[in-house]
Amino acid sequence: MSDEQYFARQPKSKSTLSRDGATNHDRRDTWRVGTTQLHLVTDSGVFSRHGIDPGTHVLIENAPHPPKTGTFLDLGCGSGALALTMATHSPMATVWAVDINERAVSLTRLNADSNHIRNVHAVGPEGIPADTTFDLIWSNPPIRVGKKELHNLLSLWLVRLAEDGQAWLVVNRNLGSDSLVKWLKELGYEVERHTSKRGYRVIRVAGRSES
Repeated sequence: MSDEQYFARQPKSKSTLSRDGATNHDRRDTWRVGTTQLHLVTDSGVFSRHGIDPGTHVLIENAPHPPKTGTFLDLGCGSGALALTMATHSPMATVWAVDINERAVSLTRLNADSNHIRNVHAVGPEGIPADTTFDLIWSNPPIRVGKKELHNLLSLWLVRLAEDGQAWLVVNRNLGSDSLVKWLKELGYEVERHTSKRGYRVIRVAGRSES
């Protein structure tokens, strides 16, 4: 499998979407948030191109519901499943969805529009104002980019947690979840292994103390 979904701003693989946003290969998925059924279109060159991946499902099913208001972040948004879930739970919140992959950003916008969700803002990393802090971060982080790149990514965004903010991460148990917990604790974050299901761990990360 190509890693362009993690590193490329503009994937070289041919998009499977037609001009009207329909997928040519039935790459669709559905899930429910409360009483609302959401629909997701995926695409080649974007993470989990065949539908919502198992780790993302575990996070959606096990993370506590977001607060009613606040500023939230879907870090590494892919096709936008986490952003759409948070935005549906909390229609009064501002939900940022960020990805280096421009096709992923466009796809998240498409999925938000097709589900009539107006409080999702999908952008590249430079599109979020530098002074923005987050009350909540949800992420299925790209473990396969390697430890150094992963640590750089999380260091960049976790430091922007608000004073009482929390991040909820889902990580495959066999791909370094325990070492990630250890590293986050060494940085001074409060870290809790919240849930372990279907080979994945859901990890809660609270903002670092100033001491």
